[in-house]
Amino acid sequence: MPRIMHAYSPMEIVVTPEATHILIDHIHDNRRIHTDGRDWPEQFTHSTVGYSIGRWIDADGDGRYDTLTVETRGLKGWRSYDSSGIPFHADGQAVVRERITLDKSNRNILHNEITVIDHALTRPWTVTRSYKRNPDPRPAWIEYVCSEDNHHVVIGTENYIVNAEGYLMPVRKGQQPPDLRHFDSPPK
Repeated sequence: MPRIMHAYSPMEIVVTPEATHILIDHIHDNRRIHTDGRDWPEQFTHSTVGYSIGRWIDADGDGRYDTLTVETRGLKGWRSYDSSGIPFHADGQAVVRERITLDKSNRNILHNEITVIDHALTRPWTVTRSYKRNPDPRPAWIEYVCSEDNHHVVIGTENYIVNAEGYLMPVRKGQQPPDLRHFDSPPK
């Protein structure tokens, strides 16, 4: 969050009485937005997509719920606002607010106004993403497994990469080699 909402792969929104689920095909980026009227719990597990509470509202007063307002907290780990790579503050206190609504003139367009409040910024950062409905989504959903042929390795808390020759390599300048005490020595 909020980069997940680029929706660079097919996205499906499933509305149930208790939650609205946003399912994004790419690497199974799925969100659960609690819409059952709950308040923020005293404690909750931080996660990559955060903990989201939303509320359906009738924004135009016509008697139909037409807008989903969402607040997301509890984002864990390093993250960026978008593909620019600009990082969030390390304190983990970012709040993401969204206003998701269908376009009034074209019901096949969905707008998502995303605002991030974060200590790394001097003011809130806002962007609007628009998504176009595909009337026949079947051909768009394909299997994609990014873990196939993945050369990234995590040992302890450090990231490494396996190069083309099969050797473990550092991913940043000055990175210490991994602690090999718990690995068997190769036969001589």
